[in-house]
Amino acid sequence: MKIAMIGQDIPVLLPTLLTDLLFAGKEHGAEIAAEEGNPAMQDLLRGYAEQIIRHAGIGGNFTASGNREEILKGADCVLYAGDPQAASRFFMDRNALGSDEEDNPGLTDQARVNGGIGGLMHTLRAGKAVTRLCDDMDEHCPEARVINLGQPVARTTAIFLDRGYRCWGMGRTPMKGANGAETYGKRLQIAPERLKVCTAGLPGFAFLTEIRDGKSDMMPKLKKAAEKNELGSLAARWLGWWDAIPAGDVTDHAEFLPAQPDFIPEEKPEFGESVEKRKERILYMNTVREQGAEAQEGAMAQLLLLSKAPPIRPMKLALALVRGETTEIPAVARRNGQNMPQLPETAVTETVLTLRNGEEIPGQIRVPEALAEVLREIDMTNRLAAKAAEGNMSALRECVETDPALDGLDRLYCMDVVKALMTLHEDMLGED
Repeated sequence: MKIAMIGQDIPVLLPTLLTDLLFAGKEHGAEIAAEEGNPAMQDLLRGYAEQIIRHAGIGGNFTASGNREEILKGADCVLYAGDPQAASRFFMDRNALGSDEEDNPGLTDQARVNGGIGGLMHTLRAGKAVTRLCDDMDEHCPEARVINLGQPVARTTAIFLDRGYRCWGMGRTPMKGANGAETYGKRLQIAPERLKVCTAGLPGFAFLTEIRDGKSDMMPKLKKAAEKNELGSLAARWLGWWDAIPAGDVTDHAEFLPAQPDFIPEEKPEFGESVEKRKERILYMNTVREQGAEAQEGAMAQLLLLSKAPPIRPMKLALALVRGETTEIPAVARRNGQNMPQLPETAVTETVLTLRNGEEIPGQIRVPEALAEVLREIDMTNRLAAKAAEGNMSALRECVETDPALDGLDRLYCMDVVKALMTLHEDMLGED
């Protein structure tokens, strides 16, 4: 099996990727190839991976190279974790959207990561990188499956799907965070081994459809807590609107909706590692490379790397799909099909993925109709933004005309703002 890894976040994910592949997955003789243009970082990743492979003792080899053809050629699975210049470009958008002039208050509220005008610009920029990757995959591994972590996940997944690739996305998980499904379980004092939860919706806009303590339905109790404003004002409001409890970071949900009085988009959202965390990770990886994974210092460094890894586990998903396993994996984005019958089959939804011998078993999950209506609107916006990123200007205009995050704003003015921002980022969005 050959797994190609593309994107600047691969070094952050590498400890869990290798652990899930070699130790949990027991994949013998795997060929792992990571794209990395920096020679010093190539040496670090190569030395670290070789020590982990040696410690696993089941064979395999690791390549780190800036040659994309070498990385992709013959890959069975491509794991994409890219988000080009996300932080610097976000702040360019934010500065352009903001204004202190009395007669031009600006659209600072639209400086968002995944939704609204900011999310559209993010999609256009990310789409360029995804489209180039698809072009390269067409040439070197046209049959590869794609595990996509590139933000905004709903929209970059749609681009891969539009290009004909079998693609599954994994974003910020609705299981974690202040309003995460697992946090709700702790609030209700449900023992982890008895907790049963299910979420459904869209990437970044998922809702709890089930929470049980063994066989006991705990949703009524959780809804009462939300009604009392114990889960936050946004959760209380959305329960009133849609009879549904949000799962995951509610600030992600709010990005896809019109401006709300108690929601202010983050001025400094996190994009990948901080400089401090990056230095720390490199130190630990160097320790493993130099000391080995068996030595006390190396083993401790590896444990620290694993403890600081993001909660998503894309390698488990990749192995299950490529091997044809029978399993359940929560919160996977993909083409809807019959998973949520109230949404179009072509929608990009996020629900539990149930596999039987590698084939998906549709979930047939239903949500309150008021919520389904909003999901349809946001999904349509997501897919229009993806088509705009592929170069479809009609889709770009329709996206601006219909995006629910722009309700209450002058749509013609918003279109002018988008065009001005596209000019601002022309160096990134221009023709290849």
